[in-house]
Amino acid sequence: MKVNQWHLNANSDDFMESKKMSTLIKPIIDIYYRLNYDLTDPRTKDWFLISNPFSLLTLLIIYHYSVHSFLPRLMANKKPLNLDMVLFVYNIFQIVASTYLFTQSVILGWGGTYNWFCQPVDYSSSPHAMKVAKIMYLYFVVKFLDLLDTVFFVLRKKRSQVSFLHLYHHTVMVVLAWSAVKWIPGGHDTFVGFLNCFVHIIMYSYYLLSALRPEYKNVWWKRYITQLQMAQFLLIIIHSGILLLQPNCDYPKFTVGIFVPQNSFMFILFYDFYKNSYKKKVT
Repeated sequence: MKVNQWHLNANSDDFMESKKMSTLIKPIIDIYYRLNYDLTDPRTKDWFLISNPFSLLTLLIIYHYSVHSFLPRLMANKKPLNLDMVLFVYNIFQIVASTYLFTQSVILGWGGTYNWFCQPVDYSSSPHAMKVAKIMYLYFVVKFLDLLDTVFFVLRKKRSQVSFLHLYHHTVMVVLAWSAVKWIPGGHDTFVGFLNCFVHIIMYSYYLLSALRPEYKNVWWKRYITQLQMAQFLLIIIHSGILLLQPNCDYPKFTVGIFVPQNSFMFILFYDFYKNSYKKKVT
């Protein structure tokens, strides 16, 4: 009888623990289903890598493991790889892709039809709205391919280039681009991609020129590329913050709480890099 009573108490305790665990987990599951199914844009929800966050998370984990551990160990006793031809093709691709995306951004909105102070998302299935969503998806793909920058640094044994700034910037850009395609594929914050593509046209043109003519690696105007990147962050902060002055704007205001702190942080990181890289040389 005592044994049965013990089993009864044990089962009761297990049941209570299970119930507590279920109570804790259920809200998390509810939030996941709401974000991943209820709030996602139905037009983009089935696109490759967009349907759920786990595939992207897995790829980002592989990326960080590769550049932090696997590739450095692989290259430990090897000479730096000569990737001149690979980098030539890669830089050409980046210039062409960024030029295409920038041009499309101008044609589809930022060249005249978009409102610079408040641009709602067009969630319809009109040809224009779908083209905007597809261009944003292509932008996400390009941001994902940007991760190859880090891989090339490691394979060429340029570990000093694999800084916190570099890793943070590349990772966050992928996550933000993915999030935009999944939930807000269009509207006000497409300004980020529009501006970023313009910066990348110039940046990767410099990389291409440096690869073809090594004497251009330390040209006097190199610092202005970093200044351009910092100006980019300031413009995004201003453009995103404008939404707070537009109470009737039908665009999610919570994005201000993401883009303003994020780009402020990026500005601080880039300014610190600029100060350490260029100002010391002048003095």
